[in-house]
Amino acid sequence: MHVLHVSAECYPAAKTGGLGDVVGALPKYLNDAGVDASVIIPKYSLKWFAEQEWEILFTGQVRMHIWGVPYQVQRLVNGDLGFQLYVVHIPGKFDRAGVYSDQNGYFGDSFERWICFQQAVLQWILLTQLPITHIHCHDHHTGLIPFMMRYCSIYQDLQGMPSFLTIHNGGYQGRYSWSNNYLLPYYDPYAAGMLDWENSINMLGSAIKCCWAFNTVSPSYLEEMKTSSLGLEGLLNLEWMKGSGIVNGIDTEVWDPRTDPMIGVHLKDDDFLSYKRGNKAILCERFGLDPGLPILTFIGRMVHQKGVDVLSDAIWSIVQHTKQIQFVILGSGEAIYEDPYKSLAHHHGDQVKTIIQYNEALSHQLYAGSDFLLMPSREEPCGLNQLYSMRYGTIPMVRRTGGLQDTVIDVDDWQGTGICFDQLTTGDLIHSFYRAMRLYQHKSRLYSIMQEAMTRDHSWERVAQDYIAWYKYYMGIE
Repeated sequence: MHVLHVSAECYPAAKTGGLGDVVGALPKYLNDAGVDASVIIPKYSLKWFAEQEWEILFTGQVRMHIWGVPYQVQRLVNGDLGFQLYVVHIPGKFDRAGVYSDQNGYFGDSFERWICFQQAVLQWILLTQLPITHIHCHDHHTGLIPFMMRYCSIYQDLQGMPSFLTIHNGGYQGRYSWSNNYLLPYYDPYAAGMLDWENSINMLGSAIKCCWAFNTVSPSYLEEMKTSSLGLEGLLNLEWMKGSGIVNGIDTEVWDPRTDPMIGVHLKDDDFLSYKRGNKAILCERFGLDPGLPILTFIGRMVHQKGVDVLSDAIWSIVQHTKQIQFVILGSGEAIYEDPYKSLAHHHGDQVKTIIQYNEALSHQLYAGSDFLLMPSREEPCGLNQLYSMRYGTIPMVRRTGGLQDTVIDVDDWQGTGICFDQLTTGDLIHSFYRAMRLYQHKSRLYSIMQEAMTRDHSWERVAQDYIAWYKYYMGIE
């Protein structure tokens, strides 16, 4: 098999969230498992691209109504990503200092950008006759590829090639007015229904209809989308036989407590206590915290989806009633969500430390040195932070939703690894805080749960095998 992953993001080239992490890791481990996997993304005007050496492989032109749009396909030279990376250079469309937006906001020509990119990928495959067995599309930015392969006459020579789709976040669907229809390559008019959902061109909806199979990044998220997905519920239930849920993995070479250069104390000779206490001591010294009290940490974006508004209310309440708990908040986002945490740190600085920034190195140290990780998400298609925290022996505290529900077992259940709650309310969060404080008083059980969490296999090696089985099943390969 030779799979080409088509995406808007790929770490370390371009990343705004979990999509970039997955596309930057899955192909590497598919290659390790014997599947030839490569990636193609747009070429943005970002620092990483300028620092690399590129070889021009193909020059072409796609049509947008009456206009010709030139492009180049380039190959990364001497890359050490573990897979071959290709980029599509489209002057005027993607040579901007941002993936989806810049300091002025979201780009207004996103439909044109993604149509050009998807056409360029298909034209390159078609005209160079690449030995690709199937295409793996990621999110709505690549969602019209399955449609164009089946119904656009200039690409129909590819209609027999299997196409797969991974939905990383169904909240972003690529909905556009039918007034943009003239920008699409000519297609059979009878196929217009394969583009339409709720009287709009819906890229994600079209991909679900036209691909051979699709998956979400956790089984629970797939079930949640069938009842709540901003209008796609009926379609997902109609196409249920094509759907699967596969939980994301983590790169255990990067996230390894034995070798991670971003943490102060490594795990040596399975001496868990020295590792955990040593890293907690580093945090306490850095932030002026008490090593005898539990540290509960939040790491992530300050946005509505993450439940940070309710979390700040719960922290305000708990710190006014007890001094036996401490919080470290690391993240950035919208000011309306950042400000309460700044205020908490100002008024309760002995218990709440707030760092409003993205800090990769500090996040690693927090995973290693904290006792608990807070994830009160309203929605979490998969979630990676809970996997990182368990890998580093920190107990996740999660709301049962999406991938959090699939990956974290409550400590009161058999082989429990975390503290789980059902409703995103101040009361439920405060109750979980008290559960954490009680657990912290029983050190032998606390350390046993931490070490149990570290044994969970969420590696990409295992997940890659799930994807291979998924490909083979829908391609009819034994």
